[in-house]
Amino acid sequence: MTKKSSSNSSFDLRRRQLLKFAGATAAVGGLGLKLGLADAAESSAGTYATPAGEKDVLDVAIIGAGLAGLTAARDLHLSGCRSFVVLEARDRVGGRTLNHDLGSGFISEAGGQWIGPGQTAVADLARELEVGTFPTYYDGRTVVLGGEGHLEIDLKGTFGTDPALAAKLSEMSRDVPSAAPWKSPKVAELDKMSAGDWLAGQNIKPEDRGGWNASFLLSGGVAPAKMGLLHFLSMINSASCEYEKLDSIKDSAQGTRLVGGSQVLCLKMAEQLGDRVRMSCPVRGVSGWDSPVVTLHTDQGEVRARRVIVAIHPALCHQVTFDPPLPEGRAALQQAWPSHSPARKSAMVYSRPFWREKGLNGHVLTVDGPVIWAWDNSPPGGEIGVINAFISNARVPSDLQAAQRMQAEIYAQALGEQALHPVSYHEHDWGQADPWTITCVSAIPPGFWSSHGEALRPSCGNLIWSGTETADIWAGYMDGAVRSGHQSALQALNALRQA
Repeated sequence: MTKKSSSNSSFDLRRRQLLKFAGATAAVGGLGLKLGLADAAESSAGTYATPAGEKDVLDVAIIGAGLAGLTAARDLHLSGCRSFVVLEARDRVGGRTLNHDLGSGFISEAGGQWIGPGQTAVADLARELEVGTFPTYYDGRTVVLGGEGHLEIDLKGTFGTDPALAAKLSEMSRDVPSAAPWKSPKVAELDKMSAGDWLAGQNIKPEDRGGWNASFLLSGGVAPAKMGLLHFLSMINSASCEYEKLDSIKDSAQGTRLVGGSQVLCLKMAEQLGDRVRMSCPVRGVSGWDSPVVTLHTDQGEVRARRVIVAIHPALCHQVTFDPPLPEGRAALQQAWPSHSPARKSAMVYSRPFWREKGLNGHVLTVDGPVIWAWDNSPPGGEIGVINAFISNARVPSDLQAAQRMQAEIYAQALGEQALHPVSYHEHDWGQADPWTITCVSAIPPGFWSSHGEALRPSCGNLIWSGTETADIWAGYMDGAVRSGHQSALQALNALRQA
């Protein structure tokens, strides 16, 4: 038997890796893979014909080192491609995932942090990177505060929303495809309404309104009156048309956390990619996107590439100068995309999770109060106690000490006097932290998808749009970001193969 050469064995391995990856992506993302993937693997391994004078031209440049951009880069690398670069404006990777360092090896997530049922893309990535998971803590009684009122109730891992209304929303979501809500047969009716308009006609009891407000603020960062009903239904559609899988804690999108915090996924991918990830390298302009070679103008000089994956928030794309100008529909989408949700995320740290000893789960809801929702965000073993919260910018002082005092007093009312004595306090306002984020979540208003949906995903010349907002399912979530990274890498490889 003839022994294979090492180079042939290496190519076979690359081809098997890409085919294995492509098959998995098709299973979880619903992609049609008539792409000639073996050829793509061979091409991406470095056998592209490079025209004379274009030795400095990369096959792919990726804008953004968040989950989407780094997933795309990792897939290119696994396929055998070595001619790519990731350009990150910040001095860190992670995008909208970020860990607060609490000391002694403990962290608390400042951005996206949960995964849940059906979010197989991010779960698979975590397994491949050897990142463990553990359940969000919810055992015990939740505290609801309103005025002088104090209610303790075991919500069994939910937000206490009305099951009948939840079932109605679940049924309505069947008519709103998550991949293209603007193609719903009921788009004319649903996209002119806010979720608040719909809720106003449902005779919701006053005591139930707090749970519904918390649900919408958690999912979209805004009150129901500012959330498009069509968009919210598309989010439920992502969750297998089951409202509880979107909204609750137990067995839902908020049900599972990542050991070491969500940013660890990006940190590990960046470590594998090495110097192909360039920090503090914002892209200010893109020229020749309709030409065979695209030029990116960055703070560290020009980068030229045959394909560009744009893995940043659509509203942030609007801050990049494109020459020639982008097609009218795409430019309008970027300009109209909501760019800020008025809330921030805090972490109050204690020496231990003392509330558990009282049969409380650390979850606190304030009716029309400054704390939208607080929850137990302690590490897996409960070695220290951490209460995270979404807090209202308008009602919580911007001064850190004043913000800490206000929240400590609220937690003392809910959990006991020990809450007045935290070890440390951290917070992060995604709308103010740096110029490269704008917002952590996108609250899509009524009418947006009808006007701009068709321009969301189609490539513009050699620009491939990526990022969680472009995902077919779980758009806006970490899982959506990973899915979009897989898809954009496949698009780039196939486009290069065809070229």
